[in-house]
Amino acid sequence: MGGHWPGTDEKGHPVLRSLIDPFTPAVELAAAIRRKEVSPVEVIDGYLERMDRLDCRLNAFCHRADADVRKAASAAADALVGAASPEDLPPFHGVPLPIKDLLDVAGWPTTHGSAGASPAPATASDPVVQRFVDAGFVLLGKTTTSEFGTVPFTENETLGICRNPWDPDRTPGGSSSGAGAAVAAGMAPIAHAADGGGSIRIPASCNGLVGFKPTRGRVTNLTVDLEGLATNGVLTLSVADTAAAMDVLTRHDPAAWWSPPAPTETLASAMALAPPTGLRVGALVDSPIDGLTVDPVCAAAVDGTLRTLESVGYHVVDTPLPLPPPDELIGAFTTIWNVGGAGIALADPNRVEPHNRALRDAARAIDSWAYAEGVRTAQHVSRRIVEAFVASFDVLVTPTMACLPPPIGAWRASAGDDPLMALRNSYPMALFTSLFNVTGQPAISIPMHHDDATGLPVGVQLVAAPWREDLLLQVSRTLELARPWADRRPPVG
Repeated sequence: MGGHWPGTDEKGHPVLRSLIDPFTPAVELAAAIRRKEVSPVEVIDGYLERMDRLDCRLNAFCHRADADVRKAASAAADALVGAASPEDLPPFHGVPLPIKDLLDVAGWPTTHGSAGASPAPATASDPVVQRFVDAGFVLLGKTTTSEFGTVPFTENETLGICRNPWDPDRTPGGSSSGAGAAVAAGMAPIAHAADGGGSIRIPASCNGLVGFKPTRGRVTNLTVDLEGLATNGVLTLSVADTAAAMDVLTRHDPAAWWSPPAPTETLASAMALAPPTGLRVGALVDSPIDGLTVDPVCAAAVDGTLRTLESVGYHVVDTPLPLPPPDELIGAFTTIWNVGGAGIALADPNRVEPHNRALRDAARAIDSWAYAEGVRTAQHVSRRIVEAFVASFDVLVTPTMACLPPPIGAWRASAGDDPLMALRNSYPMALFTSLFNVTGQPAISIPMHHDDATGLPVGVQLVAAPWREDLLLQVSRTLELARPWADRRPPVG
């Protein structure tokens, strides 16, 4: 954490003026707060100062409410002083965490990345946000996202361009763009993110972070979004942070019929165990869509990961994962994806961006019978893939993306003539991630590789069978120990 000297303010809060490393993992930061080595007020001030200094270059935050944030930090400091025991405090007491601007936070506006959204503040917080608050997090503002989260970059009319701290001329991925940039640049130790086609794992790869998508239904909010394609999670610096944060999010929700019982063992405790021996590890490196290629750097990241897994005793198998025809998979996915903006109240629908207007038009052109057929196709595809997966693998390794983080503006190629080209131009970013939104399997991107030529991080995706988050986190932790990434820091930050 750095050096410090003790002292207290007029309310008895510790004021230690620590030389806080802004890249301290959230679990370690929470432990330091509980030991009263650092005050929540001091922690918040440190991150707000970094936001002041760095975010003018990155545009990771779209809503700041510093007075609210400092008030919450002061309340956390009061609770720390008044607690009979540190064990009485929630697990992330006093740790800052920003919310992606797709979820409501009471008293703050929700833009959904759209110029057409109402500026009125939300009247209540989303259940996912409330779980973070109940866990002790101090909400640190809201992070930028693409409009309605439909594309894996943020370059829009209302929130502007979000940039990558490893190279500001490139995208940080998305749609959890600001979340990824904020954690990678040390403006937050952890951040909320959401994933409907890769929007947690893509920014994890682009920014050198850990990004985890849980099994379909594991994390609930008000509704089943996108027929279960979409879910919520976090972007973090370490596997331990991800496991502990997912324990917060995966608690049983008795108001949601699709919520499974709470696991008997926490993911944090499971993650600390060694994985079973003799695991079967498969690989999917070739593009599932004809005509799209995989960058050799991304393929090399998979090769290096497989060698590391072999070195710790796992068995790499050559069995291919049988995939449906690309047209069947894309057709089923896009039928559902077209309705991504449904249910979002807009003050001015005419200000929705062209590609999302095109998605809405495509959705309205499909009748309810055709939509139901698309959902059934997605379910059949999911069943076939998961059955084959369970029969052949314990863990599958793929590139997280088929490309390095694209330059700012790359998505615009031919988009003026066809607004839906914005999505097609994004296929290389979501090629491997969206497949497992369809199947609903847990998947994680970890920063296993670093490209010497560009200086950019390169993520690798690991996938497990449904409900095997424990195994996925155990294997990820094994790789983190074998090939640590904690010391890598981007130029901006």
